[in-house]
Amino acid sequence: MKTRLEVNIRRKIFPGTDVVAVEELMLTALPGEFVAIVGPSGAGKSTLLNIVAGLDREMDGDVQIDGQPLHAHGLISARIGFVFQEPRLMPWLTVMDNLMLVLDKSTDSVERVRHLLREVGLADIEQSFPNQLSGGMQRRVSLVRAFVMRPELLLMDEPFLSLDAPTAARLRRLLLTLWGELHPTVLFVTHHLREALALADRVLFLSSSPGRVEVGS
Repeated sequence: MKTRLEVNIRRKIFPGTDVVAVEELMLTALPGEFVAIVGPSGAGKSTLLNIVAGLDREMDGDVQIDGQPLHAHGLISARIGFVFQEPRLMPWLTVMDNLMLVLDKSTDSVERVRHLLREVGLADIEQSFPNQLSGGMQRRVSLVRAFVMRPELLLMDEPFLSLDAPTAARLRRLLLTLWGELHPTVLFVTHHLREALALADRVLFLSSSPGRVEVGS
């Protein structure tokens, strides 16, 4: 499985501005490693994830998996799951249809979705629409969406932001359970050091803008 991630962002400037968001940011995540990234607002944490995901390619630098470009010629050389700050479910699609968007239409895929919905305690909502679910339930669906494709690399951008403490704690436990099954390499962005220490194998600290890795543990 291709999962050793190497990131070298020499400079990222937002188009049309002279704002340097990220500069001389280098990090490596080992196969199956859970790396948390902590830093102040505006440090470039979300920008970093967008670059790794290939959503933002206007930068000076490179992102590699096992020494090969992660994004080249419009192709992605590893399966990437992305859990955003908001669930980003399509409101006009049922839960099942939202999850099947990232899969083929085979019976095996349907069963995989149903298995993961059972794992996160949502076995009875596959035909529900997102607006019929609580915020915590939508977050669980977004976790299933990220894991159902069996990602090699999982990017998480403050996925438990604004949740009440008990719901956030339950979702952290679910995350660790799901990660334990497949062990994708994880980059997990958070503002909260306690959350980072509870989840991650290693914690990296980003400086204020322009973001760079100051220290890791």
